[in-house]
Amino acid sequence: MQIFELNDIISSIHQRALSLSISKDFADQQDGKINLVNHQGSEQENRRRELLSVEREAQQEKIVAAYGEKHFRNQVTDTFYEQVRNQVNKEFDNKTHLYHNILCIEDAAPAILELLSLRATSINKIQPLSSSLLWLATDLISLVNKPQYRKRADVQVNDAKLALSYIGLDNLKLVMPTFILKHWLPNSTAPYGLMKRKLWNDSLSVALAARVLAKDKKLDWYTAFTTGMLSNIGQLAVTRCFLNTYNDMYKDALHQAVEDKDKLLHNVLVKIDNSPGLLLEQLTLRSSKLSADLIELMNFTRLPITGAMFDLAYSENVDEMSPIAQVVAKAKVYVNYRSLSNANLINDDEMSLLFETVKLSEKEISLLNKSDIDHIKLKFN
Repeated sequence: MQIFELNDIISSIHQRALSLSISKDFADQQDGKINLVNHQGSEQENRRRELLSVEREAQQEKIVAAYGEKHFRNQVTDTFYEQVRNQVNKEFDNKTHLYHNILCIEDAAPAILELLSLRATSINKIQPLSSSLLWLATDLISLVNKPQYRKRADVQVNDAKLALSYIGLDNLKLVMPTFILKHWLPNSTAPYGLMKRKLWNDSLSVALAARVLAKDKKLDWYTAFTTGMLSNIGQLAVTRCFLNTYNDMYKDALHQAVEDKDKLLHNVLVKIDNSPGLLLEQLTLRSSKLSADLIELMNFTRLPITGAMFDLAYSENVDEMSPIAQVVAKAKVYVNYRSLSNANLINDDEMSLLFETVKLSEKEISLLNKSDIDHIKLKFN
């Protein structure tokens, strides 16, 4: 979001929040990066003294050999990371490819979201679209068969249309954006095992927080909820694309080293870690703008979220944003603050500056503090 990039402190907080979505350990490292830089000079001096203290020729040769191996390892790692970066950049130049082949977005999904925004919609209009998405039909049937939603314990629903009717239009406004975004999550975020859950939890919390704020301001809560839910679609695309590209290139590099019988290169490659720094770089540079681009490809004509998504990506001041974009921006800031606070990665001054950036008032903070923005609560007759 452009609004986060205009202030160095806010930009740092934003990157810390993105780091936390990758892993807690990585976020801790990012928080301590300044300390590492400050100690870099002393580490270099210690290394120089260590080299000077070695007197025997044999020991010197071992150290030189070790330094040469380390230099080779760094060179191989840097070269591979740069190749990954270049390939990922090419992938992101093709938004249509990301839309259809990385996230695999079917036309029926945005069509359902738009239908739910219309006053004249009905279950009969939604049913053919939902049935065309086998994964969605399965999720809907599974939902209504959960013990807390079943009217009779001895009766199970096996028909998607019946499941839709039982859920009802009001509940579907919560269910459909949720199920659809969940389907677009990466299948796996290994080696960052908890990242998939973090992406999901943050998206849900932003959507629910935006809904709370929209209701308070008498705005259309469904538009705010859907905008909030889809506002992280760029993060999903970046994560899926980066991890897929990295893993494919890594396997190819290992295979080539074996083919070339280059044991030294192979030994270095097997020790290379998937770089969270590269992933953070892509998330920071691309997520919000990519969200806007992907939403634009959905061609919404009646659901007014495309403009709000571009406001979130490019506006330099919260006052320049549409009302829906404003509540989503506030929801994002609140969710980021809550995550960072739980991880002890933000102080009071940073908190105040973060809230001030989107003009999140004390009343709104109090409202969100007492609202459940972690769970969807459906109401059945």
